[in-house]
This record gives sequence, C-alpha cells and structure tokens, in this order.
Amino acid sequence: MKAVAFTHSRPVSDIDALIDVELAVPVPRHHDLLVEVKAVSVNPVDTKIRRGNEPLGEPRVLGFDAAGVVRAIGPDVQNFSVGDEVYYAGVPDRPGANAEFHLVDDRIVGHKPRSLGFAEAAALPLTALTAWEMLFDRFKIPRDQMASGVLLIVGAAGGVGSIAVQLAAELTDMTVVATASREETVAWCREMGAHHVINHHQDMAAQLRDLGLPAPDYVFCVSHERVHFKKLCELLAPEGAIGIIESGGGPVDISTLMKKSGTLHTEYVFARGMLAPPSISAQHRTLEALAHLVDTHVLKGTMTANFGVINAANLRRAHEAIEAGSVRGKIVLEGF
Repeated sequence: MKAVAFTHSRPVSDIDALIDVELAVPVPRHHDLLVEVKAVSVNPVDTKIRRGNEPLGEPRVLGFDAAGVVRAIGPDVQNFSVGDEVYYAGVPDRPGANAEFHLVDDRIVGHKPRSLGFAEAAALPLTALTAWEMLFDRFKIPRDQMASGVLLIVGAAGGVGSIAVQLAAELTDMTVVATASREETVAWCREMGAHHVINHHQDMAAQLRDLGLPAPDYVFCVSHERVHFKKLCELLAPEGAIGIIESGGGPVDISTLMKKSGTLHTEYVFARGMLAPPSISAQHRTLEALAHLVDTHVLKGTMTANFGVINAANLRRAHEAIEAGSVRGKIVLEGF
C-alpha cells in the first residue's frame, strides 16, 4: 500500500523531510478496524513529531485525523461493520493514517457525519475531541444551556479553537470571548459564533473591561501557553479554571492561580486511546454526538483548504503552512 513517512528529522524545506513509501497492508486484531483511508487532515502535532524525533530503521508514518471506509474488523469489534464510513483521530504509538489502509481501535472511532464528504469529515476528529473533552470532561461545563459566565478561548482561529467556540456558543449559555490578532482570523472567530473577539497581543484584561465583561470563569488556552499563562492567571476570576493542551516542556508557575483557588486542567486527546482507561469508549460516544451535531447543522465544518492527493509533496506543503503559524481552520488531503 502507498504511504507517506519520514526516516530522519529534517526541515520541511528538505525534499526528504517526508517521503513516499510502499508498505504491507496491516491485519486487524482485537478491537482493530482496518480502514481504507479516503482523506486526512494535518495537525501541529504532526510537524512537532517530524521535527523532534529521529526514528532510525523503518520509516515512521504520521497522521492522526482520518476518514474512510471499514474494510475488515478484529474479533472484539462491536460498534462497526465492514462497509461503514468512519472518522477518527488515531494515536502516536501506532502507525499513522497517512497510508492507504490504517488500523485503529474501534473504541475511539465514530461513524462519519452523513452530511459531510470524507475530506470535510477528516478535518474534525482531533480538534473536536480536544475541544469537547476540555469543555465538558475537564471543565465539566453543563451542556444544558444552564452554564453562565464568561469563557475566554485564547488562539481561537485554529482547529481546536474553531470547534471550542462553536460548542460553547451552541451548547451553553456562556459569553464566549475569542482571541485573534489578524483581520481574517477575527472574522473567522465571529463566523464560528464568538460573541466577542479581542487581541491576545494586547492587554486582554483591559479589553474585557472595555466590553463591560467580568473576569472570565474559564480560560481555554489553545496555543502559546508559555507566552500567555501568567497573564491568564492574573485575569482569571476567583475560583476559575484554566485549561491547556501543551506544556512547552517545562514547569508552570501556578502561584498566582493558587492565590485565587483556581484550577489547572490539562487535555491530551491521545490519552484514552493510548492508555485504554475505562473511559476509552467515551471518544466513540463523543464522535457520534459530534456527527449528530454536524448533521443537524448545529456545528459547522472547519476545513479551509484541500491540498490535493495524499502524497509526500502535498504533505510537505501542509507541514510548511502549519509551521508558518498562519493557518485558520484545517488543511486536508484526499485520496491517493
């Protein structure tokens, strides 16, 4: 089968940063689905792994977001049949989805939204799961229009932020404040449903006061946590909560947060799929719920660019765009 892999960590400008390879088709076992991959999307984590690892020997296939068709199932699979159209985010400790066929645990897979094509569906899983799990599993914000107060989403124009804004605006009664710094990303956040948009490069506390808003009860920092963390602790409401999805590899000073009896929540979307806790099937249920929200037009897709067929050249272009830091929404690739 065709696949795209890397063998050494190289800059994206290097033609060998990602290479086209031929691999054997894997065989499903236990909870595995063998999925014929129709489309994938690219996430910042793909570029971080490519740049930060030096796998010697066999090529490593990247890619987490995928949509496709089930072609075979393992003996322990319960929720799917051959021929089902599915979407999901795989895990880092298994070969990735940038291949014609891919194995994935059925407990972290959902049926593809019926109203979306494969490319649009592939843009959703990783970012939507991350946003859902932070808002509803970590923060435990009620999904019944009873949650009031202010939610600040920092870096809201990217994939995770785009979904988090929509989920909060549609499923809660909170005032959703997004941050963005460019004209096009401000417009995007408003299109996603943000009630207000402020600039994270300026004084965020002053901007909230100018809007007549109280200190945020929840702060979801989607990107550049190291840059913003101290300021976010200072502007957070007493007994509020901050959520982060990256740590930057070093310690975090929580002294300001402690003085407010605030809480710090982390979200690692791969934890359930890699560690298989009792809650692993929650990701299947969440993807099913997200598909229903898409099919009932509560949520919009976040695909903003289709870079063509799945090959090394097009994936290098996608990695380059993400590393440039100017992507809004999600980049997808479709077919081989």
